[in-house]
Amino acid sequence: MRDAGHAAPPFGWRARLALGFERRGERSVLARREHLGPLRVQKALYPEGDAVSHAILLHPPAGIAGGDSLTIDVSVGASASALLTTPGAGKWYRADGRRAEQRIHLNIEAGGSLEWLPQESMVFDGADGDAALEVNLSGDAHFIGFDLWCLGRRARGERFERGRMHTRLRIARDGRPVFAEQATLRGSDARFASAAVLGGATVFGSLLAAAPNIDASLIEACRHERPTAGLGAVTRLPGLLVARYRGDDAEAARHWFAALWAIVRPALLNRPACPPRIWNT
Repeated sequence: MRDAGHAAPPFGWRARLALGFERRGERSVLARREHLGPLRVQKALYPEGDAVSHAILLHPPAGIAGGDSLTIDVSVGASASALLTTPGAGKWYRADGRRAEQRIHLNIEAGGSLEWLPQESMVFDGADGDAALEVNLSGDAHFIGFDLWCLGRRARGERFERGRMHTRLRIARDGRPVFAEQATLRGSDARFASAAVLGGATVFGSLLAAAPNIDASLIEACRHERPTAGLGAVTRLPGLLVARYRGDDAEAARHWFAALWAIVRPALLNRPACPPRIWNT
């Protein structure tokens, strides 16, 4: 299941990527880039001018297998702006008795903004994973992020019948929690069919936008945008817009999140949508 050119050591990969974005004059630059193991980032791109630094995160092994431990640390300095995405879906492979983990830490200083827009994470049957995403904001920092999951490989007729996936997501501003949730998903859990949980859906996730102020008109604008398949809902919490998707179509979920992002971005960041080119390849 791994690229033959990136064979994993018997104990699993230990990989870390640390990125630091800074504002220098009118330009946001990737000022710090450190990596250990098979995590990389392509050079910074500027498809919309100097203000926003775009970057693509790469994981050459193509997925996370049992025993792997990945850490991603991203810091966005005061008044800097960055947009990060991935070239394709993330994959959590069958664990073969070893647990895998991924830790993502995102820190945005006052006046800064980070758009965290990875494509979906696909959980293979038999996976055993632990994924954590932590976002820390200072002052009036802004954050827009995707968190989308697929259980099993529906195109191959595979369901998530064995294994475990534990997810945690936390957003804080100036040390105070804004949003926190966690879930433990177990293969063939009867609760998946409950309307209060997933209602039998295999694809689910959230778009989260954190800002000092979320206007009610933005919520209404987002509610007019509907997914082409599955169910979607948008709500507002103090300083946070939350859009939820539940269904069986990862492409529909992805497109809906992208459409919402195109509404949210101009409203919160005063910038028109500039979709990453990698989304079209």
